[in-house]
Amino acid sequence: MIKTLDIANFTPNADLTIWDVRVPENYNSEHIAHAQNVPIENISPERLAQTTGDIYILCGGGTKAEKACQLLESIDPNRTYIHLTGGTRGAKALGWTLITEN
Repeated sequence: MIKTLDIANFTPNADLTIWDVRVPENYNSEHIAHAQNVPIENISPERLAQTTGDIYILCGGGTKAEKACQLLESIDPNRTYIHLTGGTRGAKALGWTLITEN
């Protein structure tokens, strides 16, 4: 099942599985706390099997995250995927502190 949640109503924490589906260069330039980089090209049944529970998915603004949610649902329709609308750009606009990887 795919659900949507505006980034403004989300609080990231270490207990959640958060996937940022952008390419590594964009992820490394800035991402929200606790997000793992899982580029949409790397989503597979094997990768999905490495996680349990709900997965929160975001990208820069929302387009790739929506596609990733659809892909994940096609792999396992029995899980819940939460599309974080607004993505990283929305978090930045809200004044969130973003993390930069060097």
